[in-house]
Amino acid sequence: MDGAADMEEKVLRDAGLRVTRQRTAVLEALRERTEALSAQDLYMEFRAHGDPIGLSTVYRALESLEEAGLLDVIEREGQQAYRFCSTSHHHHLICTTCNEVEELEAGLVEEWVAKVSAAHDFEVTGHRADIYGLCQRCRG
Repeated sequence: MDGAADMEEKVLRDAGLRVTRQRTAVLEALRERTEALSAQDLYMEFRAHGDPIGLSTVYRALESLEEAGLLDVIEREGQQAYRFCSTSHHHHLICTTCNEVEELEAGLVEEWVAKVSAAHDFEVTGHRADIYGLCQRCRG
């Protein structure tokens, strides 16, 4: 087994997930990507490389990886797209043309949430901030 596969197995075990070939393949496909991919994107990529993972299996693997906190879910054109995420609290800049996702440290957004909630006497129990637009390369 190569180093990348060993690393994926460790990530899965540390997250409390059973190591399967399908979960390992999905995690490996997403780990080094900066763009968010849909289940259909991953399925088509696997098929193009001759991997017989079925679409429903891809969905199940993505769901278990998301529930374990290993993936971010990004809304993209009415469907969910996934990307490997950092473990720290963060937000996203999402390019609507190329689907690149950049993680933002939470600090500035947290300040804004605190100000808005205080101004409205609102107790925040959670939030999500995804900012959509065009990256520098796509504006180019």
